[in-house]
Amino acid sequence: MTNEPEPMAFIIEDDEKLITIFARALEEAGFKVHKAMDGQQAIQSLSNLEPAVVILDLHLPGATGDKVLAFIRSNDHLKNTTVILATADQIMADSLSGQSDFVLLKPISYSQLRDLTARLRQPQE
Repeated sequence: MTNEPEPMAFIIEDDEKLITIFARALEEAGFKVHKAMDGQQAIQSLSNLEPAVVILDLHLPGATGDKVLAFIRSNDHLKNTTVILATADQIMADSLSGQSDFVLLKPISYSQLRDLTARLRQPQE
């Protein structure tokens, strides 16, 4: 067991039930979790945070997920952030897939998200 600090995951999702499920999966994968239910709030938070992983819904109040994704990709301090789109909107996900690292179509299972993010924590060879 190492004494490395837990990496941070940032969940940006407006469904409280999904936030709870996603947070548990990410915590089990070894992440400290921050949450936002509004796109504008997420952008403000991302000005000061450097998450290792962002779980991003696309249909959000305040600012839509594509605007949040554009903010992430345009900021140098977030250049190493892995972005996982979590959406039921296949068409929008397809249009943004080149800007994201992964696309998970809802419904997303607890184990699917836990296992993917756990793999992201492992050192790359």
